Amino acid sequence: MATLVDIRNTLALQGRLEASQLSRQLTTPLPLVRAMLMRLEDMGKAVRIIEDANSCLSGSCKGCPEGQSCSRELWALRQ
Repeated sequence: MATLVDIRNTLALQGRLEASQLSRQLTTPLPLVRAMLMRLEDMGKAVRIIEDANSCLSGSCKGCPEGQSCSRELWALRQ
């Protein structure tokens, strides 16, 4: 089980990561990783980065049934 320090250290080493990537690397359940990321954000240690769906190469993201399946939520340490 990972701690807040483990998540912070992984972000420091890897740069930007999705919550699912952190979950796999730290073998920690995804809901727990998301909760800890939100806590780090509340503490001012991490920042959530939403990649715009405009970066989709096919251009079909705006019309897909899921709506924003191409947009990604990344996490990084606050500078």
